[in-house]
Amino acid sequence: MSPGPTQTDKVMELLPPEALSEMTRAIPLERLGDPKDTAGVVAFLASEDSRFMTGSEVFVDGGYAQV
Repeated sequence: MSPGPTQTDKVMELLPPEALSEMTRAIPLERLGDPKDTAGVVAFLASEDSRFMTGSEVFVDGGYAQV
């Protein structure tokens, strides 16, 4: 799993508002990820629902890597 920019307490503390704004503009969904976005994908990958998946990389980045 490859998470993109995620809105965590530490990210909000370390990055100035200008950097956060610039980063958000670069994401096609126009928002930082929520930790719940990542958690849902991790839960899926750890479940039986992903039992037939092999060698996949799942991007959880709001489209950031695809642009």
